Amino acid sequence: MAGSAEIRQLRRRIKTVKNTQKITRAFEMIAASRILKAQRRVNEARPYAEQITAIIRGLAASNEAHSHPLLTEWPDATRTGLVVLTSDRGLAGAYNANVLKRADAIIEHVEAQGNEVDLFVVGNKAQQHYKFRGRETTGAWSGVSDSPNYPDAAAVAADVMDNFTDGRYQDVQLVYTDFQSALNQVPTTMQLLPVDPSEFAGGEELSPEFIFEPDPQEILDLLIPKYVEAKIFAGMLESAASEHASRQRAMKSATDNAEDVVNTLTTVMNQARQDQVTTELTEIVGGAAALSDA
Repeated sequence: MAGSAEIRQLRRRIKTVKNTQKITRAFEMIAASRILKAQRRVNEARPYAEQITAIIRGLAASNEAHSHPLLTEWPDATRTGLVVLTSDRGLAGAYNANVLKRADAIIEHVEAQGNEVDLFVVGNKAQQHYKFRGRETTGAWSGVSDSPNYPDAAAVAADVMDNFTDGRYQDVQLVYTDFQSALNQVPTTMQLLPVDPSEFAGGEELSPEFIFEPDPQEILDLLIPKYVEAKIFAGMLESAASEHASRQRAMKSATDNAEDVVNTLTTVMNQARQDQVTTELTEIVGGAAALSDA
């Protein structure tokens, strides 16, 4: 028979689950609002990147762009730079696990070829992941994944480009999560360095009426690093939108599961109360029958 103590325990559990449900629902609503903001920032940043690319293509069509250090291949280098974008906080479902799984696969592939990997990680989750596995990081940044700004991307790009132009890496890869929709986010790899000159192909020569100050080649040398910064910033924005979308789904699932637990516990509690009432009535009827027989 269920006693009063068991019923009180069930009530406490129901109250605890309901309080947890309020928290997960709040997280879900916050994440939903941040998805829209993150999507808007992705769209707002796109014209900047497109305009830089268009200008570089125009300049490259009239000038030699293959001499820039960021377009140079270093055949003697035996290392790969890997930039991994994760979140600073958890409660985002499989978001971090998926992107880290892809990064680990790249590391395994590079090391199988006899080369080494230098890690540049953004987000506490990546730092914790590689610290636990005993891997050192060449660069680490935190506190920027939730709402990245352009200076954050520029700081990462500066560190990566300095190492690359020193001839340290044969290539640099970016691992991030591509936001395709609120229901679909895909871990993606992008080559950052060396910049492929074919990315600037197809441009039309700029009109001779343009007067450049400084000269076109110097402008090209200044814009190519900005192009790399823009690619990292785009990856950060896509990852931020993906993080919020993953967190919204995870919190919605947690809220729904909490509702199921509350319903189950309520059913168990009602059955316990019914058993208690039935037992008490049986005892009363039995007592009354014993008195009447006496």
